[in-house]
Amino acid sequence: MTTITITGEHIELDELRPVFRGPVTVELTESAKENLRRAHQVIIDAIQRGDVVYAVNTGYGKLADRRISEEDLLELQRRSVLSHMVGVGDPLPDDVVRGIMVIKLIGLARGHSGLRVEVAERMVEMINADVLPVIPTQGSVGASGDLAPLAYMAGALMGEGHVRVGGVTYPAKEGLAKAGLEVVVLGPKECAALINGVQASTALAVNGLFAAEAVFNAGLAAGALSLEATAGRPGVLDDRIQQVRGHVGQIRVASALRDLVANSPVLDVEFEGRRLQDPYCLRCQPQVMGAALDLLSFAARTLETEVNAVSDNPLMFPDDDVVLSGGNFHGQPVAYAADIIALALCEIGSISERRQAMLMDSSMSGLPPFLVGNAGLNGGFMMAQVTSAALVAENRAKATPNSVDSIPTSAGQEDHVSMAMHASVRLGAMARNAGYVVAIELLCAAQGLDLRNGGDSAPGNRPTYELVRGIADRLVDDRILSNEMEAVAARIAGGAFLGTVGISVSPAN
Repeated sequence: MTTITITGEHIELDELRPVFRGPVTVELTESAKENLRRAHQVIIDAIQRGDVVYAVNTGYGKLADRRISEEDLLELQRRSVLSHMVGVGDPLPDDVVRGIMVIKLIGLARGHSGLRVEVAERMVEMINADVLPVIPTQGSVGASGDLAPLAYMAGALMGEGHVRVGGVTYPAKEGLAKAGLEVVVLGPKECAALINGVQASTALAVNGLFAAEAVFNAGLAAGALSLEATAGRPGVLDDRIQQVRGHVGQIRVASALRDLVANSPVLDVEFEGRRLQDPYCLRCQPQVMGAALDLLSFAARTLETEVNAVSDNPLMFPDDDVVLSGGNFHGQPVAYAADIIALALCEIGSISERRQAMLMDSSMSGLPPFLVGNAGLNGGFMMAQVTSAALVAENRAKATPNSVDSIPTSAGQEDHVSMAMHASVRLGAMARNAGYVVAIELLCAAQGLDLRNGGDSAPGNRPTYELVRGIADRLVDDRILSNEMEAVAARIAGGAFLGTVGISVSPAN
């Protein structure tokens, strides 16, 4: 099992990949614990001086001007968590909840939130035992962070709400007890430290980014196989073309495609009627997919920054012994990142569907209609392409930006919100849709290559062809295709093409 070591220093996005694949263990180093202690001491000192500090001895939001008596400080924390547990809808997936907790710990360990070491250690124990809070999906506008979703995480620490242990849902106290853990009584500022911030949106966006990366690589593999199946022109991949435009993503994509189709037994053979220029879905793969790669890479840089961010309020600065209130909880950077991931996913599916349509069209592909013999009696891949069209249309609707929306809350105190949660939560469904579309193209392209060349592919395309043929035999007569579509899509989601194509969107790459 992978161990995530949290030091209070920068963590690279790649280090979080295991968090979204299954259980992990987490370790807080002594330097991280010292950061927590120093920040917590600032809170203790402020209380002892009688300072008025937001969320320590005041109400929340519009009620920030209400002073809370010293004897009610602990009760304030408890009630504040409970009052924010107003989420609705289906629970977030376990891998996303695990990501929320790990990312929250990374920010807390920076040492500006005021949380006690003991509370952070309880979070570590929950992660290590894979005791995961049940967090409803809906209820955040990404304003003072993801208040409602994160309140369920804080509530679970207190024994409120529910947790999942080994895939079974229990009342939080019971689930904690099964793991040998006790409930926590939150102290001053600890509610705000836990529920302020956009860790829910960020975890969803990071998970969506990793899913988009997997679909992106599969889309390139499918496009390369379709290029062979349709006897497209590989000259469009020449590096000189890419260099004079200069976009990094375009250059990287063209290079990957060149490697996949190098030494093709199809593409270097001229024949009568071969097109001089291909339609854009083939010819402009470097330009379209390269632009998508640039978007995903930009989003990755933003999200790596946010993973390491301190985003609650107020913030402690131990070196200066000062508490400062600000707005780091605002989710706008995450909302923008999620929106551009959505745009990239939409276009990955869109150009893939166009290549499928080309494969179906004999006048364009030079292949039998709908990629099957005895067309008419057989429908071939006709209806599979219809499914792709439906999924692309759905993703186009989902790709509408959320970051430009805003609804004032908290009696106008929170008058401009990010909708980061809305922007992020749809990425899972969009990646799944795009994965299905690319899976259908892979099935079509393998069929097309069989019809054109008996399945003899370029060496770089051979692993892709063999993966498809390991799942689905060549289509001779009509059969149910949905199970094969599901199986190929599952391989895409599992990252099967990350090694075949090898393009990472992470900033470290």
